[in-house]
Amino acid sequence: MTQVLQVKLYDAGLPSAVQDIIRQCDPVLPKQNKCISATGAHGLVTAFKEPEFKATLDSFYWNLPDGMPGVWVGKMKGAKQMTRCYGPDFFKFVMEDSADKSVKHFFCGGQEGVADELKKAVGRKFGNYQISGTYCPPFRELSDGEFQELAETINRSGANIVWIGLSTPKQERFARRLAQWVNVNFIVTVGAAFDFHTDRVAQAPSWMQRMSLEWLFRLMAEPKRLYKRYLEIVPLFILLNVKELISPVKQSTASANQQV
Repeated sequence: MTQVLQVKLYDAGLPSAVQDIIRQCDPVLPKQNKCISATGAHGLVTAFKEPEFKATLDSFYWNLPDGMPGVWVGKMKGAKQMTRCYGPDFFKFVMEDSADKSVKHFFCGGQEGVADELKKAVGRKFGNYQISGTYCPPFRELSDGEFQELAETINRSGANIVWIGLSTPKQERFARRLAQWVNVNFIVTVGAAFDFHTDRVAQAPSWMQRMSLEWLFRLMAEPKRLYKRYLEIVPLFILLNVKELISPVKQSTASANQQV
């Protein structure tokens, strides 16, 4: 793991993450409710500003580097194998690679009907029909009783992986609460993956994703909803990481001066 803005990010690469999550769904292994987030600049900046949310990410089994900025910073810190683990891609590859295995999936999130649409889409696109259930949570916060009821539904379904498709930081908080009652191998938050794979929302071209310009594509598509977020997050992410990268140099210099 490599720390970016004091949050540990998975640095072994996307193929390794896909293989490992499927391997750990082996029936002989215990179900431990391991939480995984696909965390981009938005999540990292939110964690920097809100200690409670940072504690949530710190409690997760993995925080996948969802955006290229996190990968660039990780590589500057020496994580040579680190690659982008984009939530929609991670979801896609796990669906494809587990299609012929006894790994069951449960979809939780999106607007009314989206999770059901996704169930059909993964069969059509990825040949995966191992979807044990779906659930669309209300916009309000769920009570403990409602979480327990949802957990019972998931447990009865025999799911190995619960996929949460809400938005950051709501989805990570949702996953952490659900983990108190559910009995699965993994709970994975993947943001807009539900909308992308049901073709409700268009994805940025691959060249824009490689250049870390997906935020610009999404901003142009939904300016009213996203402009405030990106106006703050993009420059703040850059500023905070520059300060973090410079700080160790200052500390090393001060230590050297003291020794002299």
